[in-house]
Amino acid sequence: MLIAPLGASAVLIFAIPASPLAQPWPVIGGDLLSAMVGLAAGMLLGHPVFSAAAGVCAAIAVMTITRCLHPPGGACALLCALGATGTETWDFSYMLPISANVLSLVLVGWIYNNFTGHRWPHVQYPVPRRTMHFPHPGTYRRSDIEEVLSDWDEVLDIDIDDLDAVFRAVERKAAKRRTSEKSKSSE
Repeated sequence: MLIAPLGASAVLIFAIPASPLAQPWPVIGGDLLSAMVGLAAGMLLGHPVFSAAAGVCAAIAVMTITRCLHPPGGACALLCALGATGTETWDFSYMLPISANVLSLVLVGWIYNNFTGHRWPHVQYPVPRRTMHFPHPGTYRRSDIEEVLSDWDEVLDIDIDDLDAVFRAVERKAAKRRTSEKSKSSE
């Protein structure tokens, strides 16, 4: 009745709740869609190695297309593909306990994170473009972040809006420090 890949989902939900990979849709969609894909691969192909490989590959594609990328979903696909080719020959009725596990985890994650002060689903900090005290316009544009990420051709485990908020907060702190240092040196 316990689905082992959800241990990895729990690490994401409870340890890094702001991660785009740990949000409710990636957890629910990533785990459940991948489980269905893994079961289908196992039931159609019947060979453990081929079913596992095809199930995980297809699950990654499905998660990417549906914008619910969740790494433990790959493990759900693997588990279900192997279960469907094993001695018990899992079928789609196994989606019931898997769904119960996933939905219970999301509910507990929601209660825990919100109780401990981590809004979940994650709500990003507002990014003030200019403030009254520090009208510093910034040394970069959001498009600069997008270009760098495109140049790097990497997927980072942070939302671009959160990254922008961090950079803007750092710029505000630096501007405040410079203003304070200038006022001290002019005294």
